[in-house]
Amino acid sequence: MRTGNPPGDPTIGKDQLSCRIKRIIDITVSAAGLLFLAPLFALVSLAIKLTSEGPIFYRWRIVGEGGRPITSYKFRTMYQDADERKAELLALNEMNGPVFKMTADPRITPLGRWLRRYSLDELPQLWSVLKGDLSLVGPRPPLQSEYEHFTDWHKQKVSVKPGLTCLWQVNGRNAISSFDDWVRLDLKYIREWSLALDFKILLKTIPAVILGKGK
Repeated sequence: MRTGNPPGDPTIGKDQLSCRIKRIIDITVSAAGLLFLAPLFALVSLAIKLTSEGPIFYRWRIVGEGGRPITSYKFRTMYQDADERKAELLALNEMNGPVFKMTADPRITPLGRWLRRYSLDELPQLWSVLKGDLSLVGPRPPLQSEYEHFTDWHKQKVSVKPGLTCLWQVNGRNAISSFDDWVRLDLKYIREWSLALDFKILLKTIPAVILGKGK
């Protein structure tokens, strides 16, 4: 995770070991999650099919580590024409910056709102974690369309592998309306990264999900 270590720096080996352990944790947890949550995947998939037209999964085109474009998947929570309708809602954006956020987004289905509240729509991303495109913990990945409008400073957030949960998500993401503040939290995570920090973020994520503090 850390970069820029000078030659002979004794922390290099430690950092490499920590990164390997982080990857082992990602593989173990994502594989176990995909296996044990299979019945829930089936129930959510059936519910989506029965309540709205369209595919079960949404192809989430995002930017990964180093600015690499990747495609991940979420359970679909919006109506089929959601992407086409986004332009008409831009004036109602609640986030200052190049990303779009709207609490009462009319494109979200009733079931989708419930899935988002408990972050169940995020579960298919465990496959991306298993593949190595994402990590369990890391800066939230931006959409490819949003990344095009990032400043060089903003782009620092993709200097590491993005994650399913991050400091922004466990530190009042619904109360943060400035994208710059969001990026500052991501850069704080990158600077201070450790396995212990990942563990703390995961622990904070669990009650946030159970209590329905999702988007």
